[in-house]
Amino acid sequence: MVIAGATAVGKTQYAIQTAIDCESVIISADSRQFYREMKIGTAAPTPEELAAVPHYFVGNLSIHDYYSVSVFEQEVLQLLPSLFAQHSVVVMTGGSGLYIDAVCNGIDELPDPDPELRAFVNNLYLHDGIEALRTELRRVDPAYYNRCNLADHKRMIRAVEVSLQMGQPYSDFLQNTKRQRDFDILKICLVRPREVLFDRINRRVDQMMENGLLDEVRSLYPYKHLNSLNTVGYKELFDYLDGKLSLEQAITDIKTHTRRYAKRQMTWFKRNDGEYQFVEL
Repeated sequence: MVIAGATAVGKTQYAIQTAIDCESVIISADSRQFYREMKIGTAAPTPEELAAVPHYFVGNLSIHDYYSVSVFEQEVLQLLPSLFAQHSVVVMTGGSGLYIDAVCNGIDELPDPDPELRAFVNNLYLHDGIEALRTELRRVDPAYYNRCNLADHKRMIRAVEVSLQMGQPYSDFLQNTKRQRDFDILKICLVRPREVLFDRINRRVDQMMENGLLDEVRSLYPYKHLNSLNTVGYKELFDYLDGKLSLEQAITDIKTHTRRYAKRQMTWFKRNDGEYQFVEL
């Protein structure tokens, strides 16, 4: 069973209660909660929530570890047989649609990244901005440029990286072949009215700050160049620590950028509305 939805919609509690009712376990498909150093800013499950139901793929990585959606797919598929041997239902929850799709439908095989090439493309984005990244993507793979989300820098970085590494467009490797799985899949997407969701986001950011998000970000400041930290809630506070923003503006930006992220998440799930049952909370 998949329990998906936008950030702050209430997936954690819903998934925990579902897992308790089914006497099951939870697999996290939240790509930000994999990293153990990023507990507060990713709204990772609390120790009490982790104790209520066994969780997998929460805090299992360091920010210094290389990880990818293909590795996640492989690790989950290797784990599931042992879980299904003990449970008739396994709950997977998260807001990372790409990671959910990888487990449910499979992903296309892509080459492992070349570290030097990845650093080159990341530096292009960091030093010259997203427009330079878009220009390079349009040069190496115009077909993918015309259909990708031009606000998603991570996806564009990967597309440029693969195109340069393989000497042919990234889009040539995307066959979108849905793989058959040997288990049944029920997909649920949780929704709330927009004004309710946005209020929950704003209040959660305030709670994160009260819980010590600034101290968490300050402890990670020496590693701010890492891709794992290039995410909402951390980028804005890094800018504050760099003197680029006031703390008040950084907090406002976190709320704004999180609301935008939530809208992109819902666009992803609604685009696949034939696969999901939508449940309003």
